[in-house]
Amino acid sequence: MELRVPATSANLGPGFDSLGLALKLYNHFSLKASKITSVQINGEGSKNPKLRTDNAFVRIFNEQLNQLIGELIPFKFTFNNAIPISRGLGSSSAVIIGAISAAFKVAEFPIDKQRIINCALKYEPHPDNITPACVGGFNVCMLTKQKEVRYLNKSLPNSIQAVIVIPNQSISTHLSRQHLPKRYHQKDVIFNLSHSSLLSSAFMCERFDILREASQDRLHQFYRMKQIPLLFEVQKCALRNGALMSTLSGSGSTFFNLCYRDDSSRLCEILKQKFPKYKVLAVDFDNEGALFENHSSDLAKFSEKMNLSSSLL
Repeated sequence: MELRVPATSANLGPGFDSLGLALKLYNHFSLKASKITSVQINGEGSKNPKLRTDNAFVRIFNEQLNQLIGELIPFKFTFNNAIPISRGLGSSSAVIIGAISAAFKVAEFPIDKQRIINCALKYEPHPDNITPACVGGFNVCMLTKQKEVRYLNKSLPNSIQAVIVIPNQSISTHLSRQHLPKRYHQKDVIFNLSHSSLLSSAFMCERFDILREASQDRLHQFYRMKQIPLLFEVQKCALRNGALMSTLSGSGSTFFNLCYRDDSSRLCEILKQKFPKYKVLAVDFDNEGALFENHSSDLAKFSEKMNLSSSLL
């Protein structure tokens, strides 16, 4: 089988751990019948030998498959990765959603995206990346008392486009959270509540003209951006040259800029010239989420053909 999972940009300014959207930048995962498990990585992560010996996709896939059918089946795993690792574009969420989806497909369970998202919470407790990775589009997410994800989804139109700026330096999500204040002033919390509410409404109503004001944040961006001070200049430059909003993508270090499609080429070129050491990409929005591109649906015949029914890893 073959499936793809999109990159994501989360938080989107004031929507800390609750807002996220999907981008047409994909990791492609291929599983092929084999008598032994093997891993091949192309693109992002291909130079890291640890990802071949201790691969999160394989580990999560095996765990989920064993829970579903009580059996482990060896495959040749081929990963063609375009999502940068540890850059705030949801590479780990793509792996998690891809692995769980693949396990459901091999086990011939219905591809229930709500169930897959809930399963993903075991590996990623924040829903703002796993939700758009699974369903695409723009998403407002929350966790219930039952530790399940509730979300509202909105497809994004072709009239807008993302311009992302990817520094050559990573920011650890875990470490960056340690830079955040332990307490916040009430006025700052109210500021973010009002702005995240307006930002959500702006996306849902396609009122992109108010995103610049609605995307302001007082809870996390400043503290994270201080780790790479040049990010403040990236944000200023983008907003001066056509960006409707400019926010740290996840915990960074990537910066997410949204603009009208007609302005994206110009903005992209300006950012490339201003920040030549950073990678700058114009990317469309993904409205489909995790998607199977090719698969074999008959697991019983597959297992019999490969004589794998009693194989255990």
